[in-house]
Amino acid sequence: MKMKMGSSSSDKEENNKFPLLNHSPMPKLGGIRTIPFIIVNESFERLASIGLSPNMVFYLMNDYNMELATTSIILSLWSALSNGLALVGAMLADSWLGRFRVIAIGSVSSLLGMTTLWLTAMNPQLKPVPCNQLNNSCNSPSIGPYVILFTSFGLISIGAGCIRPCSMAFGADQLDNKENPNNGRVLESYINWYNASTALSAVIALTVLVYIQENFGWRVGFAVPALLMAFSALIFLLGSVFYIKVRASKSLFSGFAQVLVVAFKNRNIDLPPSPCDDCYYQGDESKLLAPTNNLRCLNKACIITNPERDLNPDGSASDPWSLCTVEQVESLKALLNAIPMWSSGVMVTVSMTQTSFATLQANTMDRHLISNFEIPAGSFSVFMVATLIIWIGLYEWAMVPLLARYTGNLRGLSPKVRMGISLVVTSIAVAIGAITESVRRKMAIEEGLADDPNAIVDMSAMWLIPQFALLGAGDAFNSSGQVEFYMTRFSKSMSSIAVALYTFGMAMAALVGSVLVSTVDNVTSSGGKISWLSKNINKGHVDYYYWLITILGLVNFVYFLICCRVFYNEPLKDENERTAFFEDNR
Repeated sequence: MKMKMGSSSSDKEENNKFPLLNHSPMPKLGGIRTIPFIIVNESFERLASIGLSPNMVFYLMNDYNMELATTSIILSLWSALSNGLALVGAMLADSWLGRFRVIAIGSVSSLLGMTTLWLTAMNPQLKPVPCNQLNNSCNSPSIGPYVILFTSFGLISIGAGCIRPCSMAFGADQLDNKENPNNGRVLESYINWYNASTALSAVIALTVLVYIQENFGWRVGFAVPALLMAFSALIFLLGSVFYIKVRASKSLFSGFAQVLVVAFKNRNIDLPPSPCDDCYYQGDESKLLAPTNNLRCLNKACIITNPERDLNPDGSASDPWSLCTVEQVESLKALLNAIPMWSSGVMVTVSMTQTSFATLQANTMDRHLISNFEIPAGSFSVFMVATLIIWIGLYEWAMVPLLARYTGNLRGLSPKVRMGISLVVTSIAVAIGAITESVRRKMAIEEGLADDPNAIVDMSAMWLIPQFALLGAGDAFNSSGQVEFYMTRFSKSMSSIAVALYTFGMAMAALVGSVLVSTVDNVTSSGGKISWLSKNINKGHVDYYYWLITILGLVNFVYFLICCRVFYNEPLKDENERTAFFEDNR
């Protein structure tokens, strides 16, 4: 008996060191055994989809006879669709289908999309007729190959939109055990391992898969992601018998829609005199008795105009589309109040989505790291990802304690300061990119390579690394700052909205980027002139385009300062209260 007690004590100490292991007794469903299935599914999906992106600019330009500007627009729209559908996937999972079904649908959709894309590489009849290299003329393309190509893109986007917003939460469903005293540590450890696996997937995708595409061709290069996605889907479905499948419930998005509809219905009703807590519908166990005074027009959504008609005998609302709770109204207000700050972050992501131009630059430069090894042009984005990972770790573990001591802010730098730094850093990164491209283009012309966009200029591609590294640092400041800013202003029930809002910003940035590219290409090519974004970058002026983005970034920084001054001017005490609230919600 004593031996058992000693063993129990030893096991307890071991479990405290490794909180993910402390999830006993083993339940019939869920638990640590399900996590490998979920993490492998998400990691392989990211590995497959991210591995397709960097070199896609070359596939579209060379195999589909597209111009550089057209290629950039298509890739931006593809990114916008993938990020925008993440909101749809989250709503489907929360309100109708549940997370398991949505992830399963997404896995199958991604597999179909990647298989279709692989078939375009395998069958020449599924691609346009190649251009005549002698006179640089192209036949009028048929619509069929493009329909197949865009269908594959759409299926991959549906898959990403279903898997990415649900995967982490689905894993948390398996581990969330309120009876476990280490429940918080278990979930935090799971999130850390989840983020580490997705980051590692991005690094492998930008190095190994890009290298395979460049050295073994598109047939092998597209087959590998398809096989990885098949393995991802299979592994996830094999674990289905072990999963806890939480049923779908009411979505916050439907609650927001109800507030808008009811406020519009009651637009002619006068607001009650203040204070009047009994005039508003609080709902069950609500701590909010009355709505705040900002955006007062929305307060009409929670006014009880006729208790006998509006309320059931048990005190609940008889029709949620005729009466909302105070909490619903305040949640929508919190979301609307975050919009100005959210809009200022769009330009940061626009700067980071211009990597197709940098990939084309790298393709014309000396990419030898050593004499026998050449870095693939599409792999230079790995320097951005690596900087992002290193900087987040350095900031969390080393800089936060030091900065908290000198700034008085519990999180070192406030979310607003981090967002402001990201705006400046990304503008500097794009400016450095403009200078680098100006030098590269000048050298290409001096070496007589103006008419040969595929020729290698006598300039090391390592000059592109500072640009990518600064973009990675800017992304680290922006992503952590934005999500934390939203989390400190939203209620705990709105924590998923914080991530959704950030994801929607990425979608919006991709749309803005595509409009910007289209506008610049049309304006600069008018009158028969060579476009800044010409397929021949030695004759175009990508450097001018970078300077335009730099100027827009600086203008956006001024807008950001105005937003901070007008909408979010708070003392440090309030910042620390919000930070403590954020720590409780992590």
